[in-house]
Amino acid sequence: MNVLSMQTTPPISPTRTRTERKKLYQDIRSNVHRNLIDRLDLGQMRIEDLDTVKRQVRPIVLELIAAESTPLNSAERNMIAEQVLDEVFGFGPLEPLLKDPEVSDILVNNFQEVYIEKHGKIQKAEVAFQDDRHLLQIIDRIVSRVGRRVDEISPMVDARLPDGSRVNAIIPPIALDGPALSIRRFGANPLSLENLLNNGSITPVMAEFLEGAVRARLNVVISGGTGSGKTTLLNILSSFVPPDERIITIEDSAELLLQQPHVVRLETRPPNVEGQGRITQRDLLFNCLRMRPDRIILGEVRGAEALDMLQAMNTGHEGSLTTIHANTPRDALSRIEMMVSMSGLEIPVRVVRQQISSAIDLIIQATRLIDGKRRVTSITEVVGMEGEVVTTQEVFRFHQETVTAEGQVRGYFEATGIRAKCATRMQSAGISMPADLFQPGRWEPTR
Repeated sequence: MNVLSMQTTPPISPTRTRTERKKLYQDIRSNVHRNLIDRLDLGQMRIEDLDTVKRQVRPIVLELIAAESTPLNSAERNMIAEQVLDEVFGFGPLEPLLKDPEVSDILVNNFQEVYIEKHGKIQKAEVAFQDDRHLLQIIDRIVSRVGRRVDEISPMVDARLPDGSRVNAIIPPIALDGPALSIRRFGANPLSLENLLNNGSITPVMAEFLEGAVRARLNVVISGGTGSGKTTLLNILSSFVPPDERIITIEDSAELLLQQPHVVRLETRPPNVEGQGRITQRDLLFNCLRMRPDRIILGEVRGAEALDMLQAMNTGHEGSLTTIHANTPRDALSRIEMMVSMSGLEIPVRVVRQQISSAIDLIIQATRLIDGKRRVTSITEVVGMEGEVVTTQEVFRFHQETVTAEGQVRGYFEATGIRAKCATRMQSAGISMPADLFQPGRWEPTR
């Protein structure tokens, strides 16, 4: 036997620069991709089960790679094969990032610059697109799967991936440096209450209080900034809703992953090319009230639907849940007041505040700290009106003490010692609260 025939094919010369190797890999991928398209009739293939299709097509891809004149070792052939399969059946360079469970955000500034967020920190990713056209193809593949379109007439679009992750894309002429893409990840297995406890995002006492609040049908608003974990917290709170209740969710882009059996999911619709056919959250909320909901979960209140949300909370649809962008509980109340004014109705400020004070029971503040950790920093009860002001009282909070030299936030959770008025309502609903639940106390985060 020829000894030389047993040797592994040498890799692409290590003396080449990284840029040269990258260009060579790209040329091979392009050739193999083009030859694969010519060889297969993708239009006739059933691709419901992508994993099965990839396994069937992979030998053909490896055969085409072997036909290339450039010598490649086994690792390089497998790498290129995987990239070609991702390009044909997936989302190209984004696939390895989407498969990484630690990546929470994917931010594509242009075809050469891709950033990701891991553990609350943004870092540059080691992937790139070939050019603007390549990036546009991936964007079009994403949005077309949910019946959306993006072009010069409609240069902005919201969509979602099969796993529920939220996608926003914007292209020229609005985006000056080429197409831009943002993906907010939502895994197939959403975080549970146990995850929050293990991560030190909340304490067992606070979690017990919030579970009782949801079961007692209190109206809850989750407040927080971008990336603070509002939707994650909303998913977890919704898990406390009894399985025999009818839940209707209303969202701009479907993100919630409820586990209950009786759920109806509604999603807004953008206008078509002629500017017609738009369905807003307010439209869906109007229709939702005719669908006999036990609970209404509004993914995020951001406009005139705030008035209808308050009306629903005040007219028998107790136990509603929603989120809002705000930095503090007090800011959340101010934003709701401002959004009510967007309804176009001339409603006196005092009347609006009365509606807010009687509709909303709890405001939960979620915060992403400077070290990337997400914590519930405040649980505040809305207790009523004093004169012209909506009055609140903080029941639990996170107190930040300092930031270490490594950038880690140090602090502790504490109970303020104020007994929530809604505790009486919880007890009336048959939910027992420990006598010492509201006693002043201090808890160190587990992480």
